Amino acid sequence: MKKIILTALIAFGFSNLHAQEESKSPFTFSGYVDVYYSYDFGKPENHTKPSFFYNYNRSNEVNLNLGLAKVNYSKGNVRANLALMVGTYAQYNMSAEQDLLQNVYEANVGVKISKKHDLWIDAGIMPSHIGFESAIGKDCANLTRSILAENSPYYEAGVKIGYTSDSGKWYLVAMYLNGWQRIQKIDGNQTPAFGTQVTYKPSDRVILNWSTYVGNEQPDVDKKWRYFNNFYGQFKVAEKVNLTTGFDIGSQQSAKGSEKYDVWFSPVVILQYKPTDKIQLAARGEYYSDEKGVIIATETPNGFKTYGFSANFDYLVADNVMFRIEARNLSSKDEIFTKNNQPTDTNTFVTTSLAISF
Repeated sequence: MKKIILTALIAFGFSNLHAQEESKSPFTFSGYVDVYYSYDFGKPENHTKPSFFYNYNRSNEVNLNLGLAKVNYSKGNVRANLALMVGTYAQYNMSAEQDLLQNVYEANVGVKISKKHDLWIDAGIMPSHIGFESAIGKDCANLTRSILAENSPYYEAGVKIGYTSDSGKWYLVAMYLNGWQRIQKIDGNQTPAFGTQVTYKPSDRVILNWSTYVGNEQPDVDKKWRYFNNFYGQFKVAEKVNLTTGFDIGSQQSAKGSEKYDVWFSPVVILQYKPTDKIQLAARGEYYSDEKGVIIATETPNGFKTYGFSANFDYLVADNVMFRIEARNLSSKDEIFTKNNQPTDTNTFVTTSLAISF
């Protein structure tokens, strides 16, 4: 009798578990809110930091950097993401897009095209395949983004085919894109753009990445080919210490059909230390050189050649709430900044933020 009852209970348990799996919703919902206050010691009258910053770029005012609401769908061989956003990041970073698209953080659909392998085709508006920093601050070691990140794509629109190896160590991507951080193509531009990504994870302590971009960012009558490479490595050097190293280098034709190219590049190093479960410390050193003003135009003799250093303190108020404060200094070869409406070669600011994810 006991054996019969036990068998029945086991059968009921498996049946109930199967019913729960069947009833599990394919939708997941999430959100993120990041509020900040930043003080620029240059005291800009329009309360806006230098134009090459798109995150936390309003000075001496409390503001919203990013408010995000996202829904994800995943069932079988189909997946999709839709995320809408508000905040100063959306206002400044999406200003070149048409009004109806300026509040779209992500909108894409994907289909798995192989039964035996983890091989997907995704299309739509997607996070960029370039770089190790995103607009979502909690995922970054520093409060503010590096100059490297701010001046390479945060998002892209197109189609990609992505493959993850059975071991999970390799991730390979090839992409057809609308352009360099563009949803809507430039008028008169019919040129395709392409991207690739190779990520290698030899262990759970090391990530190595190489991303590329090839395209033309002008109308076809003024076509100038752009070639860009992004390299980075992320290393867990000790139980409480993480190291990130990155290097961007790009080149663009000086004129249509020219064999001469204008080059820009940027190295960055970030060291993060977590002394306790609640506290995180990080320091970043960086340099950005764009002498010909391909990405950051200054109209000065030496162009944009700027060193930067920042240090930040993070406190985890709760598992999903983070308070951060960061001091940052920039030093340029030319007087490209202003202080009290006068040209200067340095820029210093302090930023705080309070972010919640749910």
